Amino acid sequence: GAGADNDLYINQAIVFIEDAIQYRSINHRVDSKSLWIYRWYYSRTCQWILSLTITVILALAFIEEPSSLTVTSDVRYRLPAWNPPCGLTESIELLCFLVFVLDVSVKSYLIGWKEFWKNKWLMAYILILIVSLADWIVSLSFFCRESVRIRRILRPFFLLQNSSMMKKTLKSINSTLPEMASVVLLLAVHLSLFTMFAMLLFARTKDNQQDKEWVVYFRNLPDSLTSLLVLLTTANNPDVMIPAYSKNRAYSIFFILFTVLGNLFLMNLLTAIIYNQFRGYLLKSVQSSLFRRRLGIRAAFEVLSSLKETPVSAQQSCVSVGALLQVLQKVEMDSRCKQAIMRSLKMCSCDQLSAAQFQKLFEELDKDAIKQHPPSPEYQSHFMQKMQFAFGHPYFGYLGNVVALANIISICVVLVMDADKQLSERDDFFLGAINCFFILYYLLEMLLKILAMGLKRYLSYPSNRFDGLLTVILLILEIATFAVYGFPHPGWRPEFMGLLSLWDMVRLVNMLIVFRFLRIIPNMKFMALVVTTLLDLVKNLRAFAGILLVVFYAFAITGIMLFKGAVVPLGNTRYIGKKPNAFVFSLWVNNFLKKKKMISWCSAHFQAEVIYCLLYVLSVHLICRWAKIYFVAWWLISSVIWVNLFVALLLENFIHKWDRRCQRESLSDIEYQRTVELMFRDVLEEPTEEELMEKLHQHPHLQLCR
Repeated sequence: GAGADNDLYINQAIVFIEDAIQYRSINHRVDSKSLWIYRWYYSRTCQWILSLTITVILALAFIEEPSSLTVTSDVRYRLPAWNPPCGLTESIELLCFLVFVLDVSVKSYLIGWKEFWKNKWLMAYILILIVSLADWIVSLSFFCRESVRIRRILRPFFLLQNSSMMKKTLKSINSTLPEMASVVLLLAVHLSLFTMFAMLLFARTKDNQQDKEWVVYFRNLPDSLTSLLVLLTTANNPDVMIPAYSKNRAYSIFFILFTVLGNLFLMNLLTAIIYNQFRGYLLKSVQSSLFRRRLGIRAAFEVLSSLKETPVSAQQSCVSVGALLQVLQKVEMDSRCKQAIMRSLKMCSCDQLSAAQFQKLFEELDKDAIKQHPPSPEYQSHFMQKMQFAFGHPYFGYLGNVVALANIISICVVLVMDADKQLSERDDFFLGAINCFFILYYLLEMLLKILAMGLKRYLSYPSNRFDGLLTVILLILEIATFAVYGFPHPGWRPEFMGLLSLWDMVRLVNMLIVFRFLRIIPNMKFMALVVTTLLDLVKNLRAFAGILLVVFYAFAITGIMLFKGAVVPLGNTRYIGKKPNAFVFSLWVNNFLKKKKMISWCSAHFQAEVIYCLLYVLSVHLICRWAKIYFVAWWLISSVIWVNLFVALLLENFIHKWDRRCQRESLSDIEYQRTVELMFRDVLEEPTEEELMEKLHQHPHLQLCR
């Protein structure tokens, strides 16, 4: 009947609004049963279970054989790692696969059969699950002793497919690759030409003493190419030119030209192209998100306008305020936005809302999140009012910064004076006394600020929370020091008692005091701008961190499988004389051994980020010359492409904040919080009425009545 239809329209509107809030597609089933499953699937509990499952299956690599459960990677000091018995990790993996099977089944059902064949991610999801389950069966057949596990490399896909923002980011990166490829090709031409010049310039001669450059760096084409590629990263600069420079100073011109053209021009040109192109593609992605939000809101309007109690108008569709209020009570959304929309509805004088008015109400979702600080307490006493004015004044905060600076300087003086003293010769009386004085001042400052501002207002400022937390920790450490060692006195020397020695406790207190000096950042506008930019990147660009994690994980697993048993520990005489001990030791410490570990490989890849590890690995002949392809691919993806992408987004975020700083005055009681979508809000184009309605009429499961 009419009541059942009205309930369906209400539920559809609720789901469409929630889709708009989360920038989700509305192309899913909209019958009553499917809507219930849809809301259940996107509930916090289900999404938390799915996220936990992805975390667990990715973390299995750290405990699977070869296990990474050791404190150190150095085999000289490492205890035998615990390796789980066969079937333990496989059972956990099977449970994860069952969750993923349920996940892909629900997604496929909700979007429908026709939409399923258009969704490449879902088809890839099913293919990955089939391959993973087949590999899991093979693993059990070999009693977990197989050397290659294909499913381990495929695990990062589960993280990718679960994040819509990561998919958009990956699509943007993929669209930027043609432009990046042109510069990378130019870089390859530059490298090839200079490689040929180097082989001609440093050719072998009759004098073996003068052939050091040829012997070490330019003996053949692969070695020459490798040497110049590493020089492009500046990792072997100036070592690569020293033999030739010792022979003739003029040879330095060759290396200077190569470095200037490669590093200063081509690499920076690559950064500029990535910034220009990727910003455009990211803008398109954000524009698409805006369209999804507007489409979801318009879809909610259309289904609500189909309610039976809505008066039929030949002119235009409309939605009753009561129906919208009923929907808002059930929608899961930010309380700030919900309250703002309800306030606007109560202030509205009309009973019916047009499409434009309905859309305008939900523009509250696009606005900056504003955090208003609680008011300060009102004291009746004249003396307390003066106290509140004095200790709530910015100058009192400046005084605290000066005291913190004095504390840092005093610590530096003591450290310089005690730098050359033996542990038994140190007298920590002065350091303990000044620490005690300054910590008491910090405690007094915190209490006076709470008195002036009130506890709620004090805690509403992140800088105060940071300041107060460190003050409490410092106070606890100081009390613990006094309880164990007594009050500072002449001849107060370190003495091991309990878990920490006195010097360790004092050093920990001093580190926290140095860390506390960061409180000056909010008082320095330009420094605060830089810090807030970095914090926004951490909060808003999680998709980039996720893709970077995927790259690290895939390369780490691939490296474990490719180079297992490639390098032997020190003491094995089989390869003595073939490579310098420093090389073997470098690989040994990082655990490039018979049993590679996940943590060690991630650590080695972090070193490769700065190309220190790459300098050695590219020259390895113990493994295979083809191993260079693996490390060059890693360098191109991580250092060349990914670092430049991060620089491009950092510049975009910083420029945006700089422009807004010029437009908006800083208000002491208001904090504005931005998201990635809001970064581009000023340049986004609103979709037209025709575009929205055309897209709604193409909905595979929604039949509009009007």
